[in-house]
Amino acid sequence: MTKTNTEWSIYLVRTRLDTLYCGITNDLSRRFLMHQTGKGAKYLRGKGPLTLEWSYQVDSKSLALRYEYRIKKMTKASKEALVNQTGSLPVLSD
Repeated sequence: MTKTNTEWSIYLVRTRLDTLYCGITNDLSRRFLMHQTGKGAKYLRGKGPLTLEWSYQVDSKSLALRYEYRIKKMTKASKEALVNQTGSLPVLSD
């Protein structure tokens, strides 16, 4: 069964080394649990404890992927501004 009109989340996870990892999912609680148990992104394995620092919901996977790509290219300071709600999402061009 395929889901349609599913909301997607872009999220930032902080590691014990104070790095911020960006990812997307259509089930944030399930995905974060996968990261915590070592079954998520390889980058996060062994870097716990992990903290879900920020998330933002969008209407489509396509939009989530575009935001993820842009956020991954942002500086750490810009990502921290997202977490602290003092920054804004990157502008997407068509």
